[in-house]
Amino acid sequence: MTSWRKCTWSMLLAVVALPPLWAQSLPSQVQKIIGPEPATSAAAVDSLGRETPSGTLYGFLQAAQAGNFTSAARYLQFRPSVREVDREQIASQLKAVVDRAFVGSLKGISTAADGTPQSGVPADRQRIGLLEAGDAQVDLDLVRVTDASAGKIWLFSAETLAAVPDIYDQLQARQIEKNLPATLVSHSFGGTPLWQWLAMTLAIPLAALAGWLLMRALWVPLQMWRRLRHKPQLTRHNGISGPLWLMLAVIAHSVAIRYLQLPLLPRHYYFRVSSVVFIIAFTWLVLKIVDQGMRQIRERALAYGRTGTGSLVVLGQRIHKAGILIVSGLTILAALGFNLTTVLAGLGIGGIAIAFAAQKTLENLFGGVSLLGDEVIRVGDVCKIGDRVGTVEDISLRSTRIRTTERSELSIPNGSLATMNLENLSRRDKLLWAPVISLRYETAPDQLRYVLAEIRRMLYGHPKVDVSSARVRFAELATSSLNIEIFSYLLTTDQGEFTAIREDLLLRILEIVDKAGAGFARPATTMYIAKDSGLDQEKAGAALETVKQWRDEKKLPFPDHSPADVSALRGSISYPPPGSAMSDNQRK
Repeated sequence: MTSWRKCTWSMLLAVVALPPLWAQSLPSQVQKIIGPEPATSAAAVDSLGRETPSGTLYGFLQAAQAGNFTSAARYLQFRPSVREVDREQIASQLKAVVDRAFVGSLKGISTAADGTPQSGVPADRQRIGLLEAGDAQVDLDLVRVTDASAGKIWLFSAETLAAVPDIYDQLQARQIEKNLPATLVSHSFGGTPLWQWLAMTLAIPLAALAGWLLMRALWVPLQMWRRLRHKPQLTRHNGISGPLWLMLAVIAHSVAIRYLQLPLLPRHYYFRVSSVVFIIAFTWLVLKIVDQGMRQIRERALAYGRTGTGSLVVLGQRIHKAGILIVSGLTILAALGFNLTTVLAGLGIGGIAIAFAAQKTLENLFGGVSLLGDEVIRVGDVCKIGDRVGTVEDISLRSTRIRTTERSELSIPNGSLATMNLENLSRRDKLLWAPVISLRYETAPDQLRYVLAEIRRMLYGHPKVDVSSARVRFAELATSSLNIEIFSYLLTTDQGEFTAIREDLLLRILEIVDKAGAGFARPATTMYIAKDSGLDQEKAGAALETVKQWRDEKKLPFPDHSPADVSALRGSISYPPPGSAMSDNQRK
């Protein structure tokens, strides 16, 4: 037998064993839970606890259950015509009538000294429920009277007591008791006859079997539906079979107990304990469903590469489970009769205090949730935060750790990170390349046109340059140079490949400038004394001749090359260049 089944059997045994024990051996504890609090004023103290409707009801039931009908009669309001010798008999009859003919719930019995206002009921009365037997029906009322020694107390009303003998006469003796041994009927334990103890014990395996059969009956339509979808295995539903079986078993056992007609007080305690077991089973079922649902969502998120969502699902799963357990605990306390007003008020005040004390922690927590939910960054992304660049190594609920380019570890609180300007370099679809080329002032205009045209031709033909964004313009007559501005995007997202492409482009620009017979300007702040050989007149003449030929053929590529030329040039340059090690490897 598995551990959860052992736990389930223990809970079911507790359902039967605990209520009578509470009723017999723990009257003071019960009184603390469901009865009135002791009065603080000495003048208002009643030794029988009759200051509240709850105290009167439970005090009478406990005294009658113990067989002390003399004391039980002190909870009743008798008319002057009732003789002393008949009062104990009426108390005994009232106990029998309440046990067998009571209709209502003991959960709403007032614990206030003044009672609870009820519609259609006078202020000095409290209606607990009804007494029904055959055609007879009477309200079970309490009335508030003034006692010379105890002050204002609550008693069972004389009108209710007047109808008790008639209802008692109409109660039919249980047929099953006539056929049982007298020992099982006459002897009792904890206010419950032995035959009812035996019946409750025998009902445990029967309820367990009934719960299992009901669970299998619920599985049948689900199995048929999954088979129609070609998914006959119920692997994900097997995890909820344990709590579902326990819930159904508790329901089946509770139904059986209703037919046994336990005495009112043990019955009340029984249903309180069974409610606790049911809440535990229901909480167990909800936790299983949350686990399975969140697991499916996380697996689906990870399958689509949404690691941030996966981490957020884990956090949500833990928060949901904590909330479910808290609600379950409060529900159990309410089922046991505790007043939750003070508890909820304490939780509210404590929550506010914790919120103020953990303000920064909560800020970081919500910042982490925001980062994971929006997936601004992921583990492995290269980011620029302020003037620091690094790779994200971990995103926790408090902080994010980044490995910088200097190989140091940078830890940033999530609350601060959520408000910072953050660049995710890994999300770039291409990289910008925008150098400025400075030529000497001796460069002739047509030489400059030649350089511009050839650089454009080179960019348009290079397979790693985004042609739609490429532009080359003579931008500025600087102090000591003629500046050419190049703007283009390189078709790569890898930084290492970017540097290689950039190197290739710069080398080609060097060749173009050299072929034009021009030269690069030196900084104006640099002073040097050298024999200047001047410009290469032969190359300069060739560049000038080429530009003259473009003019004569009306093909001067300014302000830009024609769309037909751009289309023809696209991809015409070999990259990597011929003769490089990479191009040789690619050919092999």
